[in-house]
Amino acid sequence: MNATQLLKEVIRPTLQKIGAHSLAAERLVLGTIYQESHGVYLRQLGHGPALGIIQMEPATYHDIWRNFLRYRSDLTERIVVLASVDSISENAVPHPRELITNLSFAVAMCRAHYMRVSEPLPHASDLAALASYWKRYYNTRHGAGTAQEFIDNFPREIIEDCV
Repeated sequence: MNATQLLKEVIRPTLQKIGAHSLAAERLVLGTIYQESHGVYLRQLGHGPALGIIQMEPATYHDIWRNFLRYRSDLTERIVVLASVDSISENAVPHPRELITNLSFAVAMCRAHYMRVSEPLPHASDLAALASYWKRYYNTRHGAGTAQEFIDNFPREIIEDCV
């Protein structure tokens, strides 16, 4: 997937629509996508549970809805409207398959995941700090990914803006 188009056509407008945009947020989400799925995979390789270009596990997805979004009705409404109508359950939570079929929804859920963190986002131009933030709060110490992989996988056409 072309990273510049993904950034301009999906990530930036989605983050603006849900009221959670900043240059650092868009770069963190973009880097997360390219680290997690290389902007290609819609399901985790090797029969793992992670879904969509953000490779979010259903357990994490449900935890975000249960313990974060349920207490933030304005944000929840802005995210729910991104989902396909037929995927919304009776408790108003979209089905996790939306992470596979809906790029904007996946981006919004990735951002919601990071919004749970109290530590401020790193500066947008500090790729190493963005990579460390991803490792600490998205991949966690238990995950197999490394901050260096995040840096290596960050799209080259965007990287010249990050020092």
